Amino acid sequence: MFTGEFEMRGLLFRRLRLFICVALVVFTTGCATTGALDERDPLEGFNRGVYSFNQGVDKVIFDPLSKLYQAITPEFVDKGITNFFSNLGDIAVVANDILQFKFAQAYADTARFLFNSTLGLLGFFDVSSTMGLDKHNEDFGQTLAVWGVGSGPYIVAPFFGSFTFRHATGAVADSVLNPVFYLESDELRAGLLTLNYVDVKSDSLIAKNLVADAALDEYEFTKNAYFNKRESLINDGRLPSLPDFD
Repeated sequence: MFTGEFEMRGLLFRRLRLFICVALVVFTTGCATTGALDERDPLEGFNRGVYSFNQGVDKVIFDPLSKLYQAITPEFVDKGITNFFSNLGDIAVVANDILQFKFAQAYADTARFLFNSTLGLLGFFDVSSTMGLDKHNEDFGQTLAVWGVGSGPYIVAPFFGSFTFRHATGAVADSVLNPVFYLESDELRAGLLTLNYVDVKSDSLIAKNLVADAALDEYEFTKNAYFNKRESLINDGRLPSLPDFD
């Protein structure tokens, strides 16, 4: 009767092992890259290659798929799907609220999850926001930063884009709290994960097109935007304190 539990543990172990192997390959490849100008990005040569690969895959597969998804999905359904996966993500948000000692926020985010999961029909409707329970974004990467763990090198992962080593480690930890990974049906689990991925790609399509039109160096623009966003999330939207230039 423990077969499902053992299979799930095996799945999580394989995913963690795959991440570690990829990270080691990235690190050893990046060590051969010299003369990097950005100390945050010592693996720039490798990362640019992966970035180009991702752009190529998007152009051939995911951009057309995203456009088709937008064309056939009514706006309220698209919004509902985004709300559904956002609601599932609130489980990890609550856990990281607690780990960061944000207990009042944890209480509010727990209430948000309960209201959306019930009155909002499993999160399809975001009723909590209309009740004044705003969405927060906390993840284990931010928790590690609050605990004083350094970001580590910038990494561009195949298919998933920008991370730092700290953020990637946090993403693996957060996935343990995602109920989708505990579904017994492989087909349903794969279908929901694919739907989530396509939904995220579709929602980011406009921003991606703007970057392509405006940026002289898309890779550099994307990297800087990523670091700015992560810094904002870690500091809860506050700018980091500046030195006193009295």
